[in-house]
Amino acid sequence: MDSVAHLPANEQLDASGVMLREAWYYALPSQALARGAMTHKAMLGEPILIGRDSAGAVFALCDTCPHRGTLLSRGTFNGREVQCAYHGWRFATDGQCTAIPSQTADQKPQAADIHAKRYRVAESQGNIWVYIGAAKTLPPIPQVPAIGDRQQLHVAMTFDCNIDLAAIGLMDPAHGAFVHRSKLWRSEDSIHEKRKSFSPLPESEGLGWRMDRHVASSNSRAYRIFLGGAPETEISYRIPSVRIEHAHTAKYDYCGLTACTPVDATHTEVHHVMYWNVPLGGLLRPIVRAFARRFLDQDRRAVMAMVEGLAFNPTTILVQDADTQTRWYYRLKREALAAQMENRSPRNPLQRVTLSWRS
Repeated sequence: MDSVAHLPANEQLDASGVMLREAWYYALPSQALARGAMTHKAMLGEPILIGRDSAGAVFALCDTCPHRGTLLSRGTFNGREVQCAYHGWRFATDGQCTAIPSQTADQKPQAADIHAKRYRVAESQGNIWVYIGAAKTLPPIPQVPAIGDRQQLHVAMTFDCNIDLAAIGLMDPAHGAFVHRSKLWRSEDSIHEKRKSFSPLPESEGLGWRMDRHVASSNSRAYRIFLGGAPETEISYRIPSVRIEHAHTAKYDYCGLTACTPVDATHTEVHHVMYWNVPLGGLLRPIVRAFARRFLDQDRRAVMAMVEGLAFNPTTILVQDADTQTRWYYRLKREALAAQMENRSPRNPLQRVTLSWRS
């Protein structure tokens, strides 16, 4: 690998932000959707209605009425059927139209002829995921280790950029002392060399890589305060958009799930879900939420400064080894797209390697 890669910006950082299909995308936390409720989400440029029926099951439909395109989520839902606000067309949770009030018995179409598009949806560990794609065999739903069900905290923020820039901005390993600088937290003086081993994810976990389990760095002060000591940490990244971190001490565990969901080509929702089993963990939520939102907003502002610079189409540089994960992201994304075009399973070309950088 060359120590420095000089490439045109449009090749190195894909500003077009291709939105990868055939994948699970994070929609919203389970607790945000009560029984008998529905909500509108835009995902990959598609309007999606997500609801929970009277029995507690989650469903997802295209959120435009097949009649005149009105958002179905602007209508009503009785726990069994969604009714369009414009002409009263009704739809069951599987997308089947059940009533067209304006039609007489001898007119076409009849309700039996009409279906709203249905999306596959899943609920796991307090999270609701929507599958965008048409594959018959679905990949596994992203999950944190089993400790995750103890406590949960969810924060979300919209980045005004494509999914690529949001994803690589969040995974960057060398920005902490500058983007998250704080007198109490991190400073530029805390930077030191780090060496981490990486390995490809097994096929059962999806297309991606893992930073193998290691003792957290000495400047990871948050872990020491929260978990009462230096934990062992493992971090995985799964294409197209999910990062999972698991930190473990002799007593306690912390898991963080970060998922980027493209709203459209220029907006990305970033979700961060936190789990822990620290005693009285619920009392820590207000403090943890405040820090999590601050950190996420710092990342957002850093990414937006990159977006503003890239608008000038500069020539940029990827260095060794701090930017290797950015290279992997684009390489695996290209492989996923090629596999979809060729109707085959993606192949992970990555091999086990040790990387070093200063941060």
